[in-house]
Amino acid sequence: MEIDTATRPLTVWVVSDGRAGIENQALGLAEAVQRLTPADIVVKRIRWRPRADWLPTALKIPALLDPSSDSVTPDPGQAWPDLWIATGRATLPLSLTARHRSGGRTFVVQTQDPRLSPSRFDMVVAPAHDELAGDNVFRITGSPHRVTPGRLAAAAPAFAEQLDALPRPRVAVLIGGRSKAFDLPAAHAAGLADRITRAVRAAGGSIMLTFSRRTPAAARAIMIDRLKALPGLIWDDQGANPYFAFLHAADHVLVTEDSANMAAEAAATGHPVHILPMVPLKPGGKFARLHADLEHRGATRPFADGFQPWTYTPLTETDRAARAVLEAMAAR
Repeated sequence: MEIDTATRPLTVWVVSDGRAGIENQALGLAEAVQRLTPADIVVKRIRWRPRADWLPTALKIPALLDPSSDSVTPDPGQAWPDLWIATGRATLPLSLTARHRSGGRTFVVQTQDPRLSPSRFDMVVAPAHDELAGDNVFRITGSPHRVTPGRLAAAAPAFAEQLDALPRPRVAVLIGGRSKAFDLPAAHAAGLADRITRAVRAAGGSIMLTFSRRTPAAARAIMIDRLKALPGLIWDDQGANPYFAFLHAADHVLVTEDSANMAAEAAATGHPVHILPMVPLKPGGKFARLHADLEHRGATRPFADGFQPWTYTPLTETDRAARAVLEAMAAR
């Protein structure tokens, strides 16, 4: 596959169901490609009609997409993109269609474990903790993401008035929620909030608190109630999202163990990352492998009720994956 980027940029389509945590994986990888070579990125958000959503992948065709979806086929007279990067179960049929209908012109990359044979795609960028294997599988620690020093610095000015005066150490607190592997019941959330409160007060610092969409309402309410007396900022889901600004301003990051995305993003900052325990529903498994990897790299440690600093080399796994994508495209 030969693409002359000296005369034109790569065309890159980023395809997802639009959920931020899903979209950011594909978009982060596309932006990493763009940092290495000129590229025009187009974001495509799709969803299936309700009756088609749970059909097997083999039975889904673009005609069954909800009318609110973006078009995932080229306009008449237009070419398929050079690079297609997709994430999530909803995109699988479309990735397979793009690879077939483009006649091999489009290099199709799927992130995450597609639960299909990796050979059906040109490349799969998969979390190492999923232990997916294959000739075209590129494994990384965590998931692709959009966190870079430049992006964090660019986000900071919008929140400077709220964050710059906060006492140090500034502690970003990233709370996830219930999943297949973990739960966050109210009593456990209360215990975490009390531990965080004691540690921040002892250090004379402040908090920058944000929650996941998966955070149970009861856990969210009790953590806000117990942490609101501390200096800091608690995001209420209103207005611009301060997530990147929080990561930029932080001296330390606390993140619950349920989110591979948030852990990988935090580990890209170079700030000490403290892992908060959840209630396990499925002990061990892939999350244990992820956290062992991050701890081995020096990025994370279990939260020990204090903020002793340490240093490590920030993870740049998304950039490493982007280089692999371009090398594979050039080789083909």
